Amino acid sequence: MEKIPGFVRSHPNLAALLLGAVSAFGFQPFHLWPLGLVAMGVFGWLAWHLPSWKRALLAGWLFGVAHFTVTNNWIATAFTYQTEMPAVLGWAAVPLLSLYLAVWPALATCGAWLVARKGNLVAFALAFGAMWIAAEWLRSWVFSGYSWGPFSMMLLGPWDRPGLAMVLPFTGSYALSGIAAGLAVVLVAFARSRRWIALALASAGITTLIYLPAGEARKGTLPLTLVQPNLEQEEINDTARFEEQFQRIGRLSVPLETHDRRLVLWPESGIPDYLRDGYPQRYYTQMTAAGDPAFARARIGRVIGPGSLLLTGVVDLEIGTVDGRERAVGAYNAITSIDPDGRLGERYAKAHLVPYGEYLPMRGLLEPLGLSRLVAGTLDFIPGPGPLSYDLGAYGKSGMQICYEIVFSGEVVDRSDRPDYIFNPSNDGWFGEWGPPQHLAQARMRAVEEGLPVLRSTTTGISAVIDARGVVREHIGRNVEGRIDTIVPPPHAPTWFARLGHWLTLLWGVAMLALSLVAMRRSGGYPTRNT
Repeated sequence: MEKIPGFVRSHPNLAALLLGAVSAFGFQPFHLWPLGLVAMGVFGWLAWHLPSWKRALLAGWLFGVAHFTVTNNWIATAFTYQTEMPAVLGWAAVPLLSLYLAVWPALATCGAWLVARKGNLVAFALAFGAMWIAAEWLRSWVFSGYSWGPFSMMLLGPWDRPGLAMVLPFTGSYALSGIAAGLAVVLVAFARSRRWIALALASAGITTLIYLPAGEARKGTLPLTLVQPNLEQEEINDTARFEEQFQRIGRLSVPLETHDRRLVLWPESGIPDYLRDGYPQRYYTQMTAAGDPAFARARIGRVIGPGSLLLTGVVDLEIGTVDGRERAVGAYNAITSIDPDGRLGERYAKAHLVPYGEYLPMRGLLEPLGLSRLVAGTLDFIPGPGPLSYDLGAYGKSGMQICYEIVFSGEVVDRSDRPDYIFNPSNDGWFGEWGPPQHLAQARMRAVEEGLPVLRSTTTGISAVIDARGVVREHIGRNVEGRIDTIVPPPHAPTWFARLGHWLTLLWGVAMLALSLVAMRRSGGYPTRNT
């Protein structure tokens, strides 16, 4: 390591931590993507110089700890909206989660070092990209998965243009992450070998693609009203405010003009009432605004008016018998449709539940220790079957993804029954300043990958209508109430990723690994480990 600058040579582990933290600022809300790419590239260069696989493993882990701690700092805010555990626990939970998440960058770094330890920096960059693809893919499903914050998220353009995410139909998010990580290291290789023209051309090309205008948008035909009621997290479970909450969301939903048909969208946590029949009366009396499910459905139908169909987030109960008494034994975080006559449609139940948010793993062990769910109540939510499409007739075929589900690349669409659009109701009021813009960014990525518009109605923002190119057509900012009256953007033809899913992801990983092995056979003037 004698040719590496003194600070990095003397403190490689501290350098890995600092680079990991800096790389997180490439993500939203700052979106300093050049800084993120430089941090990743310099880290790859550092890892390539390390003398052993053990040092590479440690450096990758330290990079990941810092990167995920900064990226996921919004999780700590969620702890301030519950009373069962001390809020300060949130600031411990984030780094503790990061200790696990950092395993994946550690394995990617170590794997690349083992594969390309005898090659040049370009060979390492390709191997590093291949391993990063595998790491993000594994992170998305091992132990139920946590795929928040793929590295490719920083390559999105501003809201009115797709950026380098325009290639997602041909790569998928995790493959683009690996390509971006490898490209970042290649740019450092250009700089280290003083290939200034190549570096300038590559940097100019990336910048141009990120800010390239989206072009003219295609037009749809289905009128839409999307509502953001600005239900602050502190008030959502306040029974004294349930009626006022309904009046607010109802006021924002009345038709402004006559339509033969109109789709109306309300968010997750948007309805304080239980809408389905068959629960013990005490649940309707104590925990709803209307007190009667038939009355609640009927007044919703009157609010949306003739020709409208509502899709809304709801909570449904699973009723069982305990000690001879009927009671709720579980709940569903769900979406249902409601027509002007107050009739309910089929239920979609959220499949990818948030551990420690919607259910408490190992409840028998953790509850006696004082740990609880972040969501109010003691009932665990029950998972649904996975992505489904519901044919709503004149209102199109709707795919459903509730809140956090939208971040899981390749898991948001029923591939045997492709929808016309994805409805993504959410409650982002938990997530501070950083969470909502990151959540919106990942919804944009799903739109581009699948070639489908995504319609996001949230309690406090950011709500948005996203077209199939990942362009935000219209949005409502944070902490304001409002509505969007527009037309649902049309879908595109199925993309490569929509057809192949993560087979395409793995194909890119194998291709980059093969190119790394080829690059190891030639130096081409790029730096070797001793330069």
